[in-house]
Parts: sequence; C-alpha cells; structure tokens
Amino acid sequence: MLRVDRIRVLYEGIPALHEVSLEVKKGELVAVVGANGAGKSTSLKAIVGTVKPASGMIEFEQKDITRFTTPEIVRLGIVYIPEARHIFGPLTVEENLLLGAFTSNSEKEVKEHLDYVYQLFPILKERRKQRGETLSGGEQQMLAIGRGLMTRPKLLMFDEPSLGLMPKLVSELFKTISLLKEEGFTILLVEQNVREALEIADRGYILQTGRTIHTGTGKELLESEMVRKAFLGL
Repeated sequence: MLRVDRIRVLYEGIPALHEVSLEVKKGELVAVVGANGAGKSTSLKAIVGTVKPASGMIEFEQKDITRFTTPEIVRLGIVYIPEARHIFGPLTVEENLLLGAFTSNSEKEVKEHLDYVYQLFPILKERRKQRGETLSGGEQQMLAIGRGLMTRPKLLMFDEPSLGLMPKLVSELFKTISLLKEEGFTILLVEQNVREALEIADRGYILQTGRTIHTGTGKELLESEMVRKAFLGL
C-alpha cells in the first residue's frame, strides 16, 4: 500500500532524514521506533506532505505522491494523527469529529462513521457537547483518534500517541490500536515506547540519526540484541 524509497529531508539545509525506506502492506500494523531525533516524526510528515523530501520517492497504492499537497494526500485516504493531538479547544467534541469528515459528501456516511467513533469511545458520546479543551489528556487523545477515523482512512498514521499519557492510559491506547488493526485498518505507528509498539506490530523499522538501520517482524526486533540493549535496557 505504501512504499517510502530512500527519502532525504532537509531543515534549513541540515539533513533530518538521510535515506529512510519503509513499506506498509494492506492490513498491516507497522511500527517505526528509535530515540529522540531519529527522524520518526519527520518521516510521517514527509508521507503526509507537510514537509517535502529533497530526494527519494513516496508511493501510495502504486501512485507517486512525493510532490502531492497534504489535502490531496488526505483525499487519497491517508490520515495523520499528530503528536500534540491538535484538537480545536473551543469547539465541542462532536464539532471536532465532524471536521474530520470534511472529505465526505454523504450525510449517511458521516453519521455511520460518527456512530462508529462513539461505539469505540463511549466517553466521547457522553461528552459530545463539551468543548474539547475541557477534556483530560487521555480523552483528547481519543478525540484526535476519533477525528482521524471519521474518513475511514485507508492508512492511519499515529505520531507518538502515548506521549504525555499516564501508564494506565498508555496500556488502554495500545489495546485500542490493536483493535483497530483487527478491524481491518492499515496502521503506521511511530512510538518511543518501543516494547509496547513492537509487541503489537506485524513488522517494525528502527531509525537512527535519520536512517533506517534495521527491520524485521515485531517479535524479531524485540528479541534482537540491538533493541534489547539500546531500548529495553536488557
């Protein structure tokens, strides 16, 4: 479904990504892990078009989208859930969710998707008339995920979704992501919680200083000596 081929990204002339390559097949959950500054978030931003690669290619469903704009990429079915959530605080929960359905022209489809989000996150239905800024951190993360689901995306990309959450909520978050995978969503997950991410991933990629340095199944990476020493303290 997605192929990223040796992309380079520069910030003010300084390389942030050197040659990052990865693939995501339909129905997979693929994790991208690495330390701070490894280039994980930049990789997602390049895929969704908010930063442009200096070289390399990004293909989605065999179409070269390297130079597409972000709205064009979203309309193809790629949804990016950003690290900081970026909900609209003054708007209600339901207004935030409906903004996520901007690509749909069918009221019936929008209602079906809204019902699905409320089934997945019942607390959002209870609080649908509350302003987004009044929600807890965990609830705001649910809202960000729910907004992303309002288009029923072909590819759902999570950027550090556990950041700032309490440990109990982190566990619930990963259960939700696993459930979405079981329900047929294709997922690309960027995470600093290496163990949790690789435990639910079909495959994973390790990034270091803007380069893809290792890949394998989630199980293989968890058992690799490099991951155990570098990220798990074993």
